[in-house]
Amino acid sequence: MSEPAKRQATYDDLFDLPENVVGEVIHGVLYTHPRPAPKHARAYSALGGNLGNPYDWGTEGPGGWWILDEPELHLGPNILVPDLAGWRRERMPTLPETAWFELVPDWVCEILSPSTARIDRAVKMPLYAREGVNHLWLVDPDLKTLEVYELDTAHDEPHWLLLATLEGEAPVRQPPFDAIEFSLSSLWA
Repeated sequence: MSEPAKRQATYDDLFDLPENVVGEVIHGVLYTHPRPAPKHARAYSALGGNLGNPYDWGTEGPGGWWILDEPELHLGPNILVPDLAGWRRERMPTLPETAWFELVPDWVCEILSPSTARIDRAVKMPLYAREGVNHLWLVDPDLKTLEVYELDTAHDEPHWLLLATLEGEAPVRQPPFDAIEFSLSSLWA
């Protein structure tokens, strides 16, 4: 006797989740995790501030970006919620009217936690590469590290090229945000 086929998760499944849970649908599977712990929330709030002023608002920096916390991305059948994402305004001059984004971001940042690190690395990273996200940052508040990746499309399948691993209080001046510098220590609680 065969097992019944498992139902593919859909966008509607996200509406049934409790308010304190973040949900994503990746390859037809519903992934959930709790809202971030304070030190993880601090890391993405601080990073958003460090990048938002010079890149989103153009204060003492080049401007030209939309930098958003937890945007809902609809990439084909997949629904992802990165901690931060950015779009160059030349590619997306205005924000969409929908509650989600269908245009692939130019940059994505995931703040790693024990409940998300495996999915962020093993499931989401390859998907971001396949969809054409050009830059990916992984921040680990527990290890106090930043990994900076750039998409390499010179081969049959796009893959990530690790550009830098920074730690502790290192100065950060990394693509695509290398016009300004900030201290990595500003992300740590």
